[in-house]
Amino acid sequence: MFKKNSNFAVVPNIYYMLKSLYISNYALIEELHIEFDTGFSVITGETGAGKSIIVGALSLIMGQRADIKVIKQGKDKCVVETEFDISTYNLKQFFEENELDFSANQCIIRREVSSAGKSRAFVNDTPASLQVLRSLAGSLLDIHSQHENLELGNDVYQRDLVDNFAQNQDVIEKYKVAFDDWKSKTSELQKLKNIASNQISELEYLKFQFQQLSESQLVEGEQEDLEQELETLNHAEEIKKELSFADNLLTNSDSTIISQLKSTLYAINKVKNYISDGEYLHRRIDSVYVELKDIALEINKLEERIEYDPARLERVENRLSDLYALEKKFNARTVAELIAKREDIEQQLLAIENFDEAILSLQRDVALKLEILAQNGKALTKSRVNVSKSIENTLITELRELGIEHAQVKVEITDLQEFTENGADNISILFSANKNIVPQPVAQVASGGEVSRLMLAIKSLLASKIELPTIIFDEIDTGVSGDIADRVGGIMKRMSGDMQVIAITHLPQIAARGEQHFRVFKTDEKQEVTTKIEKLAPQSRIAEIAQMLSGSTVTESAVANAKELLKIK
Repeated sequence: MFKKNSNFAVVPNIYYMLKSLYISNYALIEELHIEFDTGFSVITGETGAGKSIIVGALSLIMGQRADIKVIKQGKDKCVVETEFDISTYNLKQFFEENELDFSANQCIIRREVSSAGKSRAFVNDTPASLQVLRSLAGSLLDIHSQHENLELGNDVYQRDLVDNFAQNQDVIEKYKVAFDDWKSKTSELQKLKNIASNQISELEYLKFQFQQLSESQLVEGEQEDLEQELETLNHAEEIKKELSFADNLLTNSDSTIISQLKSTLYAINKVKNYISDGEYLHRRIDSVYVELKDIALEINKLEERIEYDPARLERVENRLSDLYALEKKFNARTVAELIAKREDIEQQLLAIENFDEAILSLQRDVALKLEILAQNGKALTKSRVNVSKSIENTLITELRELGIEHAQVKVEITDLQEFTENGADNISILFSANKNIVPQPVAQVASGGEVSRLMLAIKSLLASKIELPTIIFDEIDTGVSGDIADRVGGIMKRMSGDMQVIAITHLPQIAARGEQHFRVFKTDEKQEVTTKIEKLAPQSRIAEIAQMLSGSTVTESAVANAKELLKIK
């Protein structure tokens, strides 16, 4: 995909690149090391030599899931490692947020897959998750293959194309904030309405419960007091009898405890001055005497208060029975819990009374958020519409250069009549290769070769608008040849003025455009087939391109044609 990660700020007009690729024990590759330069590089080789294996290995760097089947037979582990020049990226914050070692100029990404099924990823030798790997590598490297051509019919791909060309990152961010705010408030309103609906349906029952608890005139601690009083009433006669006995012992018998203690106090008083600690002993007896007189008075008063009262006993029993029934009904253990339940129901009733006001307030908030969302949606739509004609004209120009003389391209933007997280528009790229045919969705009308050229035109279009990463074209030149192939190569070469371009190709016209040329080939050593790669010197390039032109038997005319393609006199 061409969509650039907005987390990475790019310093404009400064070159950055994939510097090297190392592959070990991957598929048919035992060990391979490539060092890339800036500009336009090409990779060629016979069908089946393993050109696309290199892209497969790079997919591990891009964070794709690993399969142990990719490990070279008989080996325990495969390794893919890339080195990028990131001097033009302000990546320090990303590295810090993800706890990765940071180097201002160099980024080394390594992926290891073991035969035991374990996969590990490293960024500058720091372990990294696949999610981090995808975020980082996806902004440093763009692999464009025939498979991506299928994505051209995808709505998301088409929308991203328009937004990237319009450089809508800030507009989209504002829109998404407004959308999330509106969605959140709408959800809050619906939740409140649901609660209100459920509560209102229970309103009468809540009122009944509140009335029942209110009329009970609950008093905290009441139950404990009543239970104690019930014990006293049930044993009133026994209590009165024993209190009377105690009172008699203290005050009403012929030889009471108090009178005897008084005599004791009198006796000690007479001799206290003649004995050690006499005064202290006298004070202690006097203290006991005073305390017993007070106790006797309390017993007397308590005895007078205790009466067997059947009517009061019945009232206490009835009140406790009511309290126990309430506690059972409301699943409470104490009167305090019943009071808390009553207060909770009261709050629910107050909330129900205030639901209308709360809902009205939230409705006003939702309307305000919707207005803000509509404004941002309008701005996003306007930005998309404003660039649509430029996209159409630029693509048509590119496609004509690529040999589709009567190409028609239409960026169709229609109103969805609703807001989604990506705007209120549906974006479709319509295409026709013939002037008398009305443009239709790409997937319905374009041939394989036409789709390849359309995708190349799109990449070229975006290269002029956004900071694309290093791009690898993996045999996207299917269905083209001759002069058209030469034009495809010309566009790739032109793109390499703004970015690093690497093309895996089977077309000599494209291969001849490369500033550096690699050849992938197979060797059969020790009864084992291995894929290797070499960088071709100028003379070797002539031979390689001549072979691409003529096949296994290289003719003099093919050599001459190769020199012509390479502009060698």
